[in-house]
Amino acid sequence: MRIALYQPDIPGNAGAVMRTAACLGVGVDIIGPSGFAVSDRKLRRAGMDYLDRLDLADHVSWEAYQDSLRDQPGRLVLLTTKAERSYLQFTFRADDILLLGRESAGVPEEVHDAAEHAIRVPMAPGTRSLNVAQALAMVLGEALRQTEGFPEGRE
Repeated sequence: MRIALYQPDIPGNAGAVMRTAACLGVGVDIIGPSGFAVSDRKLRRAGMDYLDRLDLADHVSWEAYQDSLRDQPGRLVLLTTKAERSYLQFTFRADDILLLGRESAGVPEEVHDAAEHAIRVPMAPGTRSLNVAQALAMVLGEALRQTEGFPEGRE
């Protein structure tokens, strides 16, 4: 399982996602351009000292990221408020890639169309969206539960 961040623009959120990924043994791909440098102080603070333990890949563009996937197994699963299907009704696979859009704008249509599946977190009527790091934590927890992918160790 991997997480892909499409052009993230808030370093604190990206750092929180990376910390979650490092703690759960999940790799992260950053698809640029992003709104900050990987050395950003806010990113480092949110990620704490876990970022050095993270399987992190940086891609300069969407096209470069797609090229990196050509020989890789796995489905691209987009988390979006525009999806019809809840993540609770989705069957995850261990080689899935959970794709998150920009906090400010989501993903463009071409990226949405490239995703094999789109899922959402159910929310109360009248609300727009969850924080991207919180939504990812919910979905990743369910994906790891379904695929028995949680790391061994403390529970």
